[in-house]
Amino acid sequence: MGYRKLNQTEIQKMIDQGCRTDDWGSINVTDNFTPENIYMVHFQGDITLGRFDSQIEPAPGITRMAGIYNTRLKNCVIGDNVYISDVKSLNNYTIESNVLIENVDRLVVAGETSFGNGIEVDALNEAGGREIPIFDQLTSQIAYLLSTYRHDQALIQNLKKIIENYVSTKKSNMGLINQGTMITDCGPITNLSVGEYARISGAQEMTEGTIISKKDAPTIVGSGVIAKSFIILSGSKINNSALIEKTFVGQGVQVGRQFSAENTLIFANSECFHSEACSIYAGPYTVTHHKSTLLIAAMFSFYNAGSGSNQSNHMYKLGPVHQGILERGSKTGSFSYMLWPSRIGAFSVVIGKHYSNFDNTDLPFSYILESEQKTVVIPALNFFTVGTKRDSVKWPKRDRRTDPDKLDILNFDLLSPYIIGKVLNAEKVLNQLLETAEEHDKVVSYKGQFIETRRLKKSLKDYHTIVDVYLGDQVIKQLKIHAKEKSFKNLKTLLQGAGSISEGNWVDLSGMISPADKIQNLINDIKSNKIDTVQTLRDSLKKIHNEYDQLSWPWCVSLILNRYHTTWDALSVQTLIEIINSWKEASLEVNQRILDDTGKEFSEKSRIGYGIDGDQEVVNRDFESVVGNFDENSFAQGLQKESREIKSTAEKTLSFLKSLEN
Repeated sequence: MGYRKLNQTEIQKMIDQGCRTDDWGSINVTDNFTPENIYMVHFQGDITLGRFDSQIEPAPGITRMAGIYNTRLKNCVIGDNVYISDVKSLNNYTIESNVLIENVDRLVVAGETSFGNGIEVDALNEAGGREIPIFDQLTSQIAYLLSTYRHDQALIQNLKKIIENYVSTKKSNMGLINQGTMITDCGPITNLSVGEYARISGAQEMTEGTIISKKDAPTIVGSGVIAKSFIILSGSKINNSALIEKTFVGQGVQVGRQFSAENTLIFANSECFHSEACSIYAGPYTVTHHKSTLLIAAMFSFYNAGSGSNQSNHMYKLGPVHQGILERGSKTGSFSYMLWPSRIGAFSVVIGKHYSNFDNTDLPFSYILESEQKTVVIPALNFFTVGTKRDSVKWPKRDRRTDPDKLDILNFDLLSPYIIGKVLNAEKVLNQLLETAEEHDKVVSYKGQFIETRRLKKSLKDYHTIVDVYLGDQVIKQLKIHAKEKSFKNLKTLLQGAGSISEGNWVDLSGMISPADKIQNLINDIKSNKIDTVQTLRDSLKKIHNEYDQLSWPWCVSLILNRYHTTWDALSVQTLIEIINSWKEASLEVNQRILDDTGKEFSEKSRIGYGIDGDQEVVNRDFESVVGNFDENSFAQGLQKESREIKSTAEKTLSFLKSLEN
């Protein structure tokens, strides 16, 4: 595209239309520029103007003729068919084509800035020490390493160096508003970079930030928003007077309804409304909806905060140094309270107020209750509830990210080597408690929590059931791949070919599940500078994630051999048959218990408040007209169908195994 100086006719036309400048020679225009749609504009510094010959449609049925009206421009590059109107100051920006900016107090870049990239956020620990430099390629996995691996200073130094190098590429004295973006009815905006097709309308103030937006995943910032020192990624929506400061917002996130956050990270598909967050690490699918909820100095993922959930970090002597960890899938009930430091095991539920510190990480799927100011735990119970089943099904369906480049790596498996590893550890813990419990003990204590002695054997059996479900799922998955095999000997060779037998712990990197040794290898590569850019770091994490199935089966094989006290050479068809039979029995038990839990929603107690002016018949009719009945409930029907499929799959799999030649 060629540029030229204004000719005298064009200058006079613009003067006649109320335009002013100290130096008309500092304005460059495209070859096909015409001044017809330039009114009441004050130009300062170096200006480049495109053509203005088409209309923009900011909303259905509303059009604007491209041009610049009643605005003060300084050091700007304006692309083709841009509409700019009533902007008091538009300084140091490149405005790409088809952008609309209307009724904005000011939109300026004031000196060199990195547009929020590199700002350090004190997430998880209020007192600092876990600072995360935010940037527009930050993922929940990178943040997890930066936050939780502080014991490895060489790693942290190299990670920060990688990020610093990336941030240096973002520094500029000029801002960029990408094509197709609309900015309307806003207060002062300073040092803001905006991606394509973003919609910013009614924001009260925005300072030092980046908004990543794409045509496939437009980002929306709405009325009353105040945002300072921030990054907002693609496909997210921030509106309704949300207040964010020193905050990172990931992809597909929804924030609004007066939600306030400071020193906070919010990753993919989270929903944050009404409540308050201070120094939290909100991993993927963190949900908080209630005005009375305070989240402070904690790490979450796949988490749901009940109304009035609260945590305390004020019982300190050296400052607010304490923190809480709620592992994947945890929930807190209405008006729950926890005193930091505490740790909640995966997929556990916290109910009541807990005034002492406890560590529940060894007991996943727990119900954590308060009784007489003591923390009482029912291990394993939450695996058999409607909520856990529904959550595991809904999360993949509620992935709002439409950006082809999805930053956070998410593994949605309910049962994975990471979770089963915790279940196996829970079995060891409960067995130890059974061995050491005295005959007259009504409760046993473990890491600040109490378990009724009479529940130990039941919880142990429940954990065993969970393992049976997992092993059967994995064996059936592998057998389906080799369903045409006729020889058990050949089948064993094929199964072993899926990967060498492996043991070891697995970890959950805020949504991504991986063998711990793979993460250690990645850490070593970072420390040795084999990984030295943000992109190679992301690619390395994705490679590990993509190998999940390949890596998890050998781990499962190791578990089978240990569980059934055999070796690979000695593994028999009968062992696999036993696994399938155990899987069938365990899976049907799980579904039946979840069905029983579902049935509670249709009990007499659940009908209280229905049919308020009638007898029991009216109560029942009113309830069924609103809620339906158990037999027609889609969730219950789905479970019943799944149980039928379990029986059918077990029958087919057993038939296949019995047909194999030696």
